[in-house]
Amino acid sequence: MDPFLRAAIEEAERGLSEGGIPIGSVLVHSGAIVGRGHNRRVQKGSVILHGEMDALEHAGRRSAAFYRECTLYTTLSPCAMCSGAILLYGIPRVVVGENQSFLGEEQWLSARGVQIQVIQNSACIKLMREFVESHPSLWAEDIGT
Repeated sequence: MDPFLRAAIEEAERGLSEGGIPIGSVLVHSGAIVGRGHNRRVQKGSVILHGEMDALEHAGRRSAAFYRECTLYTTLSPCAMCSGAILLYGIPRVVVGENQSFLGEEQWLSARGVQIQVIQNSACIKLMREFVESHPSLWAEDIGT
């Protein structure tokens, strides 16, 4: 398995172990992880701390040129908010662990030049299926339904 997707899955598992939603993400630049994160909406009482947003936050303040050289790995297809951040910072490539549980804004990102690779990783799919089954109202809250 790709080590960066594995790191994103580890973040998702960390979020689940904290009582949160199992979505993880890592930001990679020049072959190294520069930001790690997981969905911490529940843990922090936040409206914006999706996994991708948390990874970007942990990457810290960087130049626009830096972000244009990154790849974002995420265990689940990015929502509109996270996709907006991807576009805002010019991240050119996103690797998605799975999009069966939730199909985010992949077409919108693609139409704006972002390269999207969807893996359909079994561990990502299992994490989300089990979570959605056991916490349907929390999942609905997270995706805004």
